[in-house]
Amino acid sequence: MAFYQLHTTQKLPVTIEEAWKFLSDPKNLKVITPPHMGFKILSGAEKSMYAGQIIQYIVQPFLGLKTKWVTEITHVKNNHYFVDEQRFGPYKLWHHKHFLKPIKGGVEMEDIIDYKLPYGIFGKIMHTLFIKNKLKKIFEFREKKLIEIFGKYV
Repeated sequence: MAFYQLHTTQKLPVTIEEAWKFLSDPKNLKVITPPHMGFKILSGAEKSMYAGQIIQYIVQPFLGLKTKWVTEITHVKNNHYFVDEQRFGPYKLWHHKHFLKPIKGGVEMEDIIDYKLPYGIFGKIMHTLFIKNKLKKIFEFREKKLIEIFGKYV
């Protein structure tokens, strides 16, 4: 069974408190998700982020294919990191770590996503043909959107 990882970093010209306030608010996930994905929060985003929080979404990873995605926020350390794990959804495993650290003139945001796909060899083929690039494009969109919101780090 193939195990994959996506690792991204981005620097933002804001304080760690400003970055945390935005990134730890589950409602803002829609803002930084490409519109064509039809992302909609169904429940669980009414309160500030906490360990044990269950959030349900509808997402359209591919045109015409809607799926329910349920994640649990498993770890939270305010102004430092949080972890979300898929409980139900399109992946066999999804473990997403979000780290923030102060740097000169801003904050560095780091994401490490470890994931597995279902369907054996078919999942491997889909990863090579579509999924790997789709995930990269989602995070490229997010990077551009965060620059639009907070400005470019220089």
